[in-house]
Amino acid sequence: MGQAEMPVGAILRRCERAVVTAYRELRGTGADDLSAFRACTTLYRVHHPEASVQEARRLVAEWIDHHIVRGDSGPTPGCDCD
Repeated sequence: MGQAEMPVGAILRRCERAVVTAYRELRGTGADDLSAFRACTTLYRVHHPEASVQEARRLVAEWIDHHIVRGDSGPTPGCDCD
């Protein structure tokens, strides 16, 4: 299944699903990669205010790479929330 076809519901973590959905929608409406990435990092920190900026950037980058760049639908490393 390609990146555009992966059902967002297949992502179990709410924060991960929110980040991937937001990134796709921002890019789909013309936002450049860096702006979308920054917005998603902020979104992650809304879900996890305890996370450092560095942790948020690392996770968001991993999730974007995993779900969007590689189109992988398997589990990802990340936070412990559901």
